[in-house]
Amino acid sequence: MHAIEEHSTNALWTRDFVIIFLVNLFIFVSFQMLLPTLPVYAKHLGGQETAMGMIIGVFTVSALLVRPFVGQVLDSSGRRGPLLLGLAVFMLSVLAYNWAFSIIALLAFRFLHGFGWGIISTAAGTVATDLIPRKRLGEGMGYFGLTSTISMAIAPVIGLYILNRAGFPTLFYISTILSFIALVLAVLIRYPRVENKGQSGRGVKALIEPKAIRPSVSLLLVATTYGAVVSFIAIYAGQQGITNIGIFFTVYALALTVTRPLSGILADRRGFDVAVLPGMVLIIAAMLVLSQAQQLWMFLLAGVLYGVGFGGMMPSLQALAVKDVIPARRGAANSTFFSAFDLGIGLGAVMWGAVAQATSYAVMYQLSAIPGVLALISYLVLKDKAKKERATCSNNRV
Repeated sequence: MHAIEEHSTNALWTRDFVIIFLVNLFIFVSFQMLLPTLPVYAKHLGGQETAMGMIIGVFTVSALLVRPFVGQVLDSSGRRGPLLLGLAVFMLSVLAYNWAFSIIALLAFRFLHGFGWGIISTAAGTVATDLIPRKRLGEGMGYFGLTSTISMAIAPVIGLYILNRAGFPTLFYISTILSFIALVLAVLIRYPRVENKGQSGRGVKALIEPKAIRPSVSLLLVATTYGAVVSFIAIYAGQQGITNIGIFFTVYALALTVTRPLSGILADRRGFDVAVLPGMVLIIAAMLVLSQAQQLWMFLLAGVLYGVGFGGMMPSLQALAVKDVIPARRGAANSTFFSAFDLGIGLGAVMWGAVAQATSYAVMYQLSAIPGVLALISYLVLKDKAKKERATCSNNRV
């Protein structure tokens, strides 16, 4: 049975969509708890700024390496196996952090962790798009994206609290338990079957979905700014004498929580531009505010701007990536999209770490606004190119 036929009604909050929502929520909480704390762990082990950037960099590189092949397997062999495998690898990798007693060991476990993350996020996003009615795709992805924003609101604060009160081992054990819960829930999903009559392609065509390239390029550029935020915000705030920076993530996530569903509904009704373009402008503004931040209120203002901007842009770009793709190519489309996200975060973490070491965090955040401008330009240029290509195809048919 074809996935579209099985989910042809407009019902969004079905049993299986709720379960994949919860799977993503638990795995994101497990993941987000470690984002602000692992760079601290690297510093505890004697690492410098570049090593802290590598903590994010190696993770995203390994996720990037595995994603294209995961997309191919999802399209050719189904969704269940890859998702369960990714959850298992993710869980064991987090547990292994307890035995990372050097920077080299930490980077090795982080590299393995990235493999699990790359599999999970590609597979879970593909399952979600299978279960969401096509007419509500923007809205559905907006709600599905709340899993990351809810976790962003609570997980970094929880992670930093556990670290300060109980230490790294307890932090890693709790993160492992959360990922185990996600694995148990994933077993309960009734995965839609997707017919594949050679439609997944072969070779490079099986790994990359051309229709997803335009939103992926824009996402890659924006993701470099995200790499700068998640990798260095705690250390930058500490230099300004701010110790409770965990609230930045809470404010950021609350802004995302409000914006994501609304922007998805708006995109379904008015088109993607009304959500994407203002979102990119706000992200640029957020990086400039962050570069000047010296008091907590400025960090929080940057968090609101970044949250509203990212919340408006991300669901629409993801919906745009899969909107015109057949079910047998959704794995490749999601792989292309999230590979761009991984690559952007990885490049950003490493690149901005080197910039911060050579200059300062303030200068680094100021320069990180440049990729936001480039993302805005690329989105408009590629949109114009796509319009011309569609017009040419239409004229040729006539």
